[in-house]
Amino acid sequence: MLENAIAYMREEVMPAMLGMDGCVGLSMLCERDTGRCIVTSAWTDQRAMQASAEKVHPMRTRLVEEFGGEPEVQEWEIAVLHRDHRTGEGTCARVTWTRMPADRVAGFDDFWKSRVMPQLTSMTGFCSLSMLLDRQSGRAVGTVSFDSRESMEATREQARAMREEGSATMGVEFLDVAEMELVLAHLRVPETV
Repeated sequence: MLENAIAYMREEVMPAMLGMDGCVGLSMLCERDTGRCIVTSAWTDQRAMQASAEKVHPMRTRLVEEFGGEPEVQEWEIAVLHRDHRTGEGTCARVTWTRMPADRVAGFDDFWKSRVMPQLTSMTGFCSLSMLLDRQSGRAVGTVSFDSRESMEATREQARAMREEGSATMGVEFLDVAEMELVLAHLRVPETV
């Protein structure tokens, strides 16, 4: 069923969304053993994103009706985005959800750029990273992609140590960490660094 959902996203949803005004990309991550999927669309601005809602809703409804699950829609600001090189078949990503105190939100993207990003980009197999931020709630989600599952798995200990540092230095609470396969990657979002 997961393969059918990926095909639906690739063959029907992605072309339709990329044809919408202001859409600058779509990606899909999957956790094959649980069936958990994350589909991310990117837009030139909030107005374009909100204007697309009526067109996107039926596609989301069909996805749920045909393949199951409960959709959760979240809106984020792309605070940090950096690509070293294109992703390919077998690319995997570690996704980390966090929450921080309100007084730390303003400096979190700078902390990410100066302290987190240099460590991530030096990891073997590193492809790209992004950090999405919801400034009002103090929540963030960081995604780091790697050339292969083996590269990603080899960085687990280093990633754990980085989470400990983030907790101690910035008071960040780590809500969840997932290691997923990148099955669709078509983002034309400009780099922020």
